[in-house]
Amino acid sequence: MTRLCETHRGINLAQGFPDFEAPAALKQAAIAAIQQDHNQYAITWGSKRLRDALAAKLERFNKIPADPERNLVVTCGSTEAMMAAMLAVVNPSEEVVLLEPFYENYGPDALLAEARPRFVPLDPPSFALEPERLKEAFTRRTKAIIINTPNNPSGKVFTGEELKLIADLCTDHDCLAITDEIYEQIVFDGLRHTSLASLRDMAERTITVGGFSKTYSVTGWRIGYAAAPATIATALKRVHDFLTVGAPAPLQEAAVAALELPESYYEELRAMYARKRGILLGILEGLGFRCVRPQAAYYILADFTAFGFQNDVTFARHLVEHIGVAAVPGSSFYRHKGRGERLVRFTFSKRDETLREAGRRLQRLLAPSS
Repeated sequence: MTRLCETHRGINLAQGFPDFEAPAALKQAAIAAIQQDHNQYAITWGSKRLRDALAAKLERFNKIPADPERNLVVTCGSTEAMMAAMLAVVNPSEEVVLLEPFYENYGPDALLAEARPRFVPLDPPSFALEPERLKEAFTRRTKAIIINTPNNPSGKVFTGEELKLIADLCTDHDCLAITDEIYEQIVFDGLRHTSLASLRDMAERTITVGGFSKTYSVTGWRIGYAAAPATIATALKRVHDFLTVGAPAPLQEAAVAALELPESYYEELRAMYARKRGILLGILEGLGFRCVRPQAAYYILADFTAFGFQNDVTFARHLVEHIGVAAVPGSSFYRHKGRGERLVRFTFSKRDETLREAGRRLQRLLAPSS
């Protein structure tokens, strides 16, 4: 959709990256790191300064104990961390539980690891986790469950009760959890993010994945990480080494500056995205889309039934080619394509003026000719 958007000079509300500046402190730190000649390989599994800072952050914010030498691996974005985790712990033909809708990479990750994905649908608008559906997905061959909270694309924040259910099933079936928590700081309406690894003994059976792309508006830096029990972290280090050797050295040094930002930064971040959520929700609902109000992250799933198009791919192509706005077809987030064929996903990680211009263009949907 991004390539089509560029072809048609559209506004990209498809891909989740900001069109505004990254924090000045991070850019200055990156420049300084390059000038100080942090330009060669860092330690394969991450610079010492960054791992120390991540360990402190994980204990303070996520309530996860992490030894920077034994439990942490710095990766080329959270995307690599997820893939490395799958390759490190899943054997061919073992099963991995995925919750629908899911971030597009999880299905291919499972297939590349030669795992068998088992899908559990979550129904809108609440996307609540139904205990019986989840229990039925666990078998004697289950190796892991992938949890994305806060969730892309739904904006769901998993509740304490839901996380406890997942923890109980992982314990009962002696399997692992791989949690993608990249949107942990972008949470609205007084909700709080809880890391699965902070529950009971789950730190001993959870790989926690995070990164800097979303919180700090640096999606092109590709700095992510995984926190895991020591034995699993050792396997992750080996897989990561053969996948990418290491993440960019100067940007690892700059990422330390991100973790030193004051709490006010995160408060302002949440307030900014809450405002942008309101702008885009107002635009979409005013036009006739039926939207799921996200609790977190920076995406809106929108039902376009009112506009009469055959399916999500047809509608998304019409949007970018004739309206000049790009969105993601909803079926991208489902194994069972019928569940997403009336949905598209928009991002509000854009300047206010970008969102308002997109709103002006989307008015063309109401014109008789369209």
